[in-house]
Amino acid sequence: MQAGTPDSPLRVAIIGSGPSGFYATEALFKAGLEVRVDMYEKLPVPFGLVRSGVAPDHPKIKNVTRVYDKIASDPRFCFWGNVTIGEDLTVEELKAHYHALIFTNGASSDRRLGIPGEDLARSYTATEFVAWYNGHPEYRDRQFDLSQESAVIIGQGNVAIDVCRILAKSVDELRQTDIASHAIEALAESKIKDIYMVGRRGPAQAAFTPQEAKELGELAISDVIVKPEDLQLSPIDEAELQLPDKGHNRKNMEILRDLAGRTVGARARRLHIAFFLSPVELKGNGALEEIVLEHNQLSGEPGRQKATGTGETITVPAGLLFRSVGYRGTPMPGVPFHESWGVFPNEKGRIEAGMYTAGWIKRGPSGIIGTNKPDSVETVQALIADTPNLTCLQPNSELLAARLKQKGVRVVSYSDWQKIDAAEIANGQKSGKSREKFTRVADMLALLDEADKA
Repeated sequence: MQAGTPDSPLRVAIIGSGPSGFYATEALFKAGLEVRVDMYEKLPVPFGLVRSGVAPDHPKIKNVTRVYDKIASDPRFCFWGNVTIGEDLTVEELKAHYHALIFTNGASSDRRLGIPGEDLARSYTATEFVAWYNGHPEYRDRQFDLSQESAVIIGQGNVAIDVCRILAKSVDELRQTDIASHAIEALAESKIKDIYMVGRRGPAQAAFTPQEAKELGELAISDVIVKPEDLQLSPIDEAELQLPDKGHNRKNMEILRDLAGRTVGARARRLHIAFFLSPVELKGNGALEEIVLEHNQLSGEPGRQKATGTGETITVPAGLLFRSVGYRGTPMPGVPFHESWGVFPNEKGRIEAGMYTAGWIKRGPSGIIGTNKPDSVETVQALIADTPNLTCLQPNSELLAARLKQKGVRVVSYSDWQKIDAAEIANGQKSGKSREKFTRVADMLALLDEADKA
């Protein structure tokens, strides 16, 4: 019997509850078939990087969750939170109960610099720092030594700017956001005075968006320092900025020139935006103390310039470092994995008939939240094209629920999440915050247990 009919609804499991997972769900609901979607998430809470990656001082970006709430309200949707695929349930088990699986589990690890000293104490990844201040349970107990006076961020994308901004802001600027309380307490004791955001290429190639760059000029206690000489563009840079897809870069240049022209005052902190530099070594006696940076020169065609080292180096004091040079996916048992690319190999979202992928684990860590919508639609189109040939041996989710119960796994439903959500908002209101996140899974489950007793 062909899937997608009233007698045999198309059963799809989506692994991961970030934007690409919800957009894939929406696309399935609009496909014109009879469909049922079960979304699996290893945490008891949904929304992926919208919850644990978007900076706390960017609340408007998080409003997109209202769209996801609407998608989740569809009776054809079921949320399975607190379930880790690959541990609590295997991919093979899912295959037996669904016509198709869509992996939207993101890219959760960082690319390495590959230089001597990278693993010294006080050398961190941007991923763990962002997850820590956003209250992700798996990073709740990370420790960051903010007693140092100098911090270096390697990379110039939006995540790098987020890290710089959180380090450069006063606690008063963050206090009313949904930043985790443990992060506020640690940041209140910060001794950081100098923050360096280092990029291997020039200002014309900076990957951050103009809105992120503009916010750097609005910091209350930090001066922003851009060397005017770094903003002198080559003819190739000038040609590159005229390319049709370089509108953001042109605006970035305007903002950087404005920052470079400002008078540096005597504020408590200084944020240095440095270009044409690559890290070549981290040094320290057991813990990071300084970083060796090599000057770069650019070569190549407009839009394709690459940075190569000149052999000339400088050494900068660095009490701590955050690398933000790109995310990469991690393998999952039962799913093909491209080790060098850090993705699930696919063709327009199709891994193989019955297995699909969307989001960063499909295409790599590129784009903004909205980029995931057309990406997920493309994947669902591939799935729908395969529907006549998709089969399901045991179209019964109750068997999976029984298996999880036998293992002692407490499955969190979407209505359960809404109880957690309401409690977080209420807890935040007590201290003037938009939300006080639960940062431990045990506390989330304890709340639900109490609610079940009431």
